[in-house]
Amino acid sequence: MSTRWLSADQQRSWRAYIAATTLLSDRLSRELQSAHKLTLSDYEILVRLSEAPDRRLRMSELADYTLSSRSRLSHQIDRLEDQGIVERQACETDRRGANAVLTDKGFDLLVEAAPTHVDGVRKHLVDLLTDEQFAALGSALAVVAEHLQSPDCDEQRSA
Repeated sequence: MSTRWLSADQQRSWRAYIAATTLLSDRLSRELQSAHKLTLSDYEILVRLSEAPDRRLRMSELADYTLSSRSRLSHQIDRLEDQGIVERQACETDRRGANAVLTDKGFDLLVEAAPTHVDGVRKHLVDLLTDEQFAALGSALAVVAEHLQSPDCDEQRSA
């Protein structure tokens, strides 16, 4: 099978995507780190826990929601637990499982950090684009995310 190389225009778009996503993630993380001692990944964990019933999720679900490996998430939860932001608790329904629970201190930190994050997202992405451009970006990236999360994607890799 021969390689279908990218055209010059496709290559420019691909490189712009790589630069933008890398720089945006880095900038948002640095802003959160500077103002609140949180990384962007930490912030996403706090958001997901805050949206869950009783501010609690099984570690495996949280890993799926945050697109993290279980190992990486476990290390992050250990760090957040040391800061009193999250607690790890045994799962009531499955002795092998564990839950991550957002503490009141963690929730207060999230409430404090949310304006910093939203301001950064607006300043560095949303407000730079027209409504139509932002909608098109969201629509295009949803297609990519859906593909990458589908079982068909894994089948294509192993074929």
